[in-house]
Amino acid sequence: MIVTSTEKTVKEPRITLVGAGPGDADLITIKGIKALKSADVVLYDALVNEELLEFAPEHAVKVYVGKRSGDHSYSQDAVNKLMIDYAINYGHVVRLKGGDPFVFGRGFEELDYAASYSIPAQVIPGISSSIGVPAMQNIPVTHRGLSESFWVVTGTTASGKVSNDVYEAARTKATVIILMGLHKLAEITEIFKKEGKNKLPVAVIQSGSTINEKMAIGIVDTIVEVVEEKKISSPALIIFGEVVSLHPDFQSIKEFYAIVAEG
Repeated sequence: MIVTSTEKTVKEPRITLVGAGPGDADLITIKGIKALKSADVVLYDALVNEELLEFAPEHAVKVYVGKRSGDHSYSQDAVNKLMIDYAINYGHVVRLKGGDPFVFGRGFEELDYAASYSIPAQVIPGISSSIGVPAMQNIPVTHRGLSESFWVVTGTTASGKVSNDVYEAARTKATVIILMGLHKLAEITEIFKKEGKNKLPVAVIQSGSTINEKMAIGIVDTIVEVVEEKKISSPALIIFGEVVSLHPDFQSIKEFYAIVAEG
């Protein structure tokens, strides 16, 4: 809807939260691209592939509001206020977020904030890195006979501590995917060791689905050293579970431990 005044044409404010997927620009949904094509403003995060900005119209304002460590960052409160200000003054704001807006993306906070100003908002889901990145390495998060469920857990809480859910997840037979936990990897592996899971397969994948993707694979006892050897850095996700043993690179690890077991 367009409201015409004597001074200028003002578009009705609206907001669309769009999941950009795990990093590869081709992994955004068609519906997400359609939203970008109608954007007047795009507010995008650090983990968003900037190639996606090319789908927005030339006139659209593109604003980086990333929160990656080491970068100038915006608080969530500041992002919320920018989102509303741009919607009121420009029209359609696309809030472009890495992965899926509702998987550790604080998407509902933004949706709720928009509602407090009575600004219409919708959500376009995206492929979460927690599922998409393992899949691109042929690691299923569930597999008959190996894993009947999976947990997706944040590695670090707002207080900087390992999430209590990691302790709970480590006690299960489920696949455990940990996001934002690389700098706590040593501490997290100790949690699994205390549950007697020293030989549990583990994979750590950096910058999944992008040209910077790197992977370390091992077991709970060795993964910290393998990550250091491979020089894996953030952003990265960690996968604990028997499903990691399905990756071809794990075959040599299985063979090594079979030889050791035989003496």
